[in-house]
Amino acid sequence: MASLLEMVALAWGSLLANRLRSLLTMLGVIIGIAAVIAMVTLGRGAQLQTESQLKSLGSNLLFVQSGAAVGAGPASRGAGSATTLTWDDARAIAAAAPAVAAVAPALSQRNQVVLADRNTNTSIVGSTPDYALVRDVLPLTGRFFNGAELQQGARVALLGQTVVDSLGQTAEGVLGRDVRIRGEAFRVIGTLEFKGSTGFRDQDDQVLIPLTTMAARLVGVNATAGIAVDSIAVSARTPAAMAAAEYQITNLLRLRHRIVPPREDDFLIRNQADLVSASNSVAGIFTALLGGSAAISLLVGGIGIMNIMLVSVSERTREIGIRRAIGARQSDILRQFLIEAMVLSLAGGILGVLLGVGASLAINAAFGWSAGVAMDAVGWSLGFCLLIGVFFGGYPARKAARLDPMAALRSE
Repeated sequence: MASLLEMVALAWGSLLANRLRSLLTMLGVIIGIAAVIAMVTLGRGAQLQTESQLKSLGSNLLFVQSGAAVGAGPASRGAGSATTLTWDDARAIAAAAPAVAAVAPALSQRNQVVLADRNTNTSIVGSTPDYALVRDVLPLTGRFFNGAELQQGARVALLGQTVVDSLGQTAEGVLGRDVRIRGEAFRVIGTLEFKGSTGFRDQDDQVLIPLTTMAARLVGVNATAGIAVDSIAVSARTPAAMAAAEYQITNLLRLRHRIVPPREDDFLIRNQADLVSASNSVAGIFTALLGGSAAISLLVGGIGIMNIMLVSVSERTREIGIRRAIGARQSDILRQFLIEAMVLSLAGGILGVLLGVGASLAINAAFGWSAGVAMDAVGWSLGFCLLIGVFFGGYPARKAARLDPMAALRSE
C-alpha cells in the first residue's frame, strides 16, 4: 500500500510538473464526461416531462378513435379519417361497459375566435360535462358547462390559457364576455387550468363548448345514428380494469357497428399506458444516442492520453534506466506509468463530472425540470475513465517496462 501511494504521489507530481500539457491532454476526457452526463440528464428530463404531460391528459385513459377511410383500391387514409363514431356509441359504452367509470365524446374543428379587436385560430372542442372528469380538466376561473346547457345547446364556452393570452385577456377579466366563433356569440363562463404541451400539441390552445352546440351551430355534421364525433375518451374504473374496459368497448362497438370477421374494425382503441411506454422507448433511444455520441469524446481523450504517455516515456528514458540500474523491476516501471495514465484520466474525469453536473443543473433550471443529475451516469463515467487509463496507458507502460536498462542509461 505504501508503494502504491508513493507511485500515485509520483504520478501526481509528474502531472503538476507539466500543468498545461496535462490539462490539454485531459481536455478530451473532460469534454467527453461532461457531455455524457449532460446529455443523459437532458434525455431523462425530456422523458420524465413527456411522461408527466401524457399522464396529465387524465387517469386510466383509453382513446377510441374513428377508423380509416379507404380510397380507391386498398389505400387507407389513416385512422380518424372516417366518421364512424357517434354520441350514441359513447352513451352505450357508459351504460353497458362495467369497467368504465366515465365517457367523454369529442368533436373538434379549428376556427377563428374573435374578441373585440383581437382574434386567434384555435381548436374548438365540443364535448359533455364528463370531459372535465375523464380528461382531468378543472376550471381555473368560472365553471364548467352543465347537463342542462348541453341539452339546450347553449352558446357557452371555456377558454384555454393560450387562447386567453392570444386574445389579450386575463383569466378573470374574460369571464362573462362574449367571443365570436363563425359569427356566433358565445358567453365565456370559465377558463381552463394550465396543462402544458404534449408533443407538438398545446393542450391550452383550445376552446370547450357543449357537444350539441358544436354539432348544430359550427360543424353541422350528423351521422345516420346521431351526432358524429371524432373520438371518445374513456376512463377506466382502476388501472387494473383498463384491459377489461378495452375488451368490453371493442365487443360493444363491434355489435353496434355490425362488424363480423373477416371485416376489420372501423375504430381504433389506444391505451394511455401504451402511449407512455412508446414515449419512454423513444426517449430511451434518444438518450442512448446522445450518450453514445458524447462517449466518442472519451475515446478521443483516451487516444490523447496514450499519445502523451508515449512522449513521456521517450522523455524519461534515462530516468527509467537509472531506476532499473538501482533495482527497479519491470513490473515496478509498468505500474508507475500505468498509474500515471490512470491518474491523468481520473483527474480529467473528476473535472468533467464537475462541469457535467453544472451543465445538468443549468439544463434543469432552463427547462424547469426536476429530473436532477443523472448520478448513475456520473458513476459509470468515472469507472470508464479508469478503464481508459488502463487501456490507453497499457501500451506506453509496457513499452517503458521493456526498455533495455543499458540502452536507456546511454540515452540523452
